[in-house]
Amino acid sequence: MNIRLIALAMLAATPVAAQEKPVLTIYAGDYIASEWGPGPKIEAGFEAICACDLQFVTGDILPRILMEGDRTEADLVFGLNTDMTARARASGLFAPHGQDTSDMSLPIEWTDDIFLPYNWGETAFVYDSTRLENPPASFDELLEAAGDLKIVIQDPRSSISGLALLLWVKAVYGDRADEAWEKLTPKVLTVTRGWSESYGMFTDGEADMVLSYTTSPAYHIAAEDDTTKQAAIFPEGHYFMAELAAQLKSTDQPELAQQFMDWILTPEFQREIPLANWSLPARLPRDEWPQVMRDLPRPDKTLFHTEDEAEALRQPALDEWLRAFTR
Repeated sequence: MNIRLIALAMLAATPVAAQEKPVLTIYAGDYIASEWGPGPKIEAGFEAICACDLQFVTGDILPRILMEGDRTEADLVFGLNTDMTARARASGLFAPHGQDTSDMSLPIEWTDDIFLPYNWGETAFVYDSTRLENPPASFDELLEAAGDLKIVIQDPRSSISGLALLLWVKAVYGDRADEAWEKLTPKVLTVTRGWSESYGMFTDGEADMVLSYTTSPAYHIAAEDDTTKQAAIFPEGHYFMAELAAQLKSTDQPELAQQFMDWILTPEFQREIPLANWSLPARLPRDEWPQVMRDLPRPDKTLFHTEDEAEALRQPALDEWLRAFTR
């Protein structure tokens, strides 16, 4: 073979090899694929065992999937939560995950055969002890706090944490949720579209408290050696949230998709969650959690709505919230 033919063969070999590597497409929330989210480690970890190209496509997961239907290019979704699963399940687009969930490290029993938890936590109001020396010790105290308390929360129409707050208020106050919002609203400095904007305002010192999670202080402790950010733990209980993965029935990579679902509950995957997603692993014994997570204060009471309850409460709770902010 002459030199010219050898050169042409070498040029042709690279794209052919690249094309032979299958692509696994995962729709995920924006934060997951960010440099500080768990996405880069998940991508590197799975590509090391799958001989594939894992690609995250970020955005608002469920609306996009429902719009695309079985024409979607997604093989899996990563980042749904327990307050969305009724609408997701009703679409009929998702396949069983095929995992044994009998020994999960969750505060509730998990029997769902479609949506698989990979982490969990509870909603909480996080405060800076240098700004707020005497934080509210209960939800009732928060509602009755002085009017100069400044809180930042997220919009429940665009944020899973914002929706979780609505359901948390309903779980604590039930039919008195309207009254609770009437008291809480004057303390809300602003409502942001998503969690990142809210949390950034809080860390910039613009607010005394921010709607976040009981595990949020772990980041500041582990990454910044800062113990001033703390979660206010309320005796009324804290609302449980799990983040979920699911595979699409329409995937053109069913074996790869199943391999990814099988990988989620392995110790290798689960050990990446606490210090990459700053949440609690769904299937890892507490004595294997990082010390910073084991040391965090834990609520005595976990509040949770089933997916049917959450779906039934979603619109009434949103109506209550909107009334409170339009008075």
